[in-house]
Amino acid sequence: MRLLYAEDEAAMADAVTEILTYHKYQVDTVDNGQDALEYALGEEYDGIILDIMMPRMDGLTVLTKLRASGKRTPVLLLTAKAEVQDRVQGLDLGADDYLPKPFVMEELLARIRAMLRRRDSFMPAILEVGDLRLDPSDVTLHCGSKSISLQNREFQLMEALMKNPGIYQSADNLIISAWGYDVETDANAVRVYLSGLRRHLEELGSEVEIRSRRNIGYTLVWDK
Repeated sequence: MRLLYAEDEAAMADAVTEILTYHKYQVDTVDNGQDALEYALGEEYDGIILDIMMPRMDGLTVLTKLRASGKRTPVLLLTAKAEVQDRVQGLDLGADDYLPKPFVMEELLARIRAMLRRRDSFMPAILEVGDLRLDPSDVTLHCGSKSISLQNREFQLMEALMKNPGIYQSADNLIISAWGYDVETDANAVRVYLSGLRRHLEELGSEVEIRSRRNIGYTLVWDK
């Protein structure tokens, strides 16, 4: 099994890499988020172990960009942060598991084994809202017999909206879902992409519409 391990603490990286190698895993180790993203996009891995707090790009941004690219490789997040909200946020962005530091090596190995067992049976969830279906496997939006392939940003925005139908989300929250934390963008970019998604919904003849409220945000509505 081939793993990508991203950790900027040199002593920990060396120790974990040595243990994983001893247990017969092939490990590529990087010490910053930018390299982690490039390796993950350019190579095929059975699993990714990703520290959240890293230089050049944080782990949550790496995760967001991976999922936006269509990569569904299982991801285990490691972090010194133990707050519940951090765990929830990582899982909502597409992580498969979460292990706070400090951890014992036996638990890390057990989590990796569980993650890799799930990998073979994992199928991305198809989201359904109204007459719409969003298929992560081919980044396609379906309505009845019609379908449209989405751009990565469009997919991430639609996914965020379809996961929370009827709930207004601010532009800032949608930016995090589609662009991550370390990218400079603003509400105008969100409006541009949502305008494109509205055109797609019209082309599909969907009953679902994207509704906005000033100073509140955006949501999906439809006749139930």
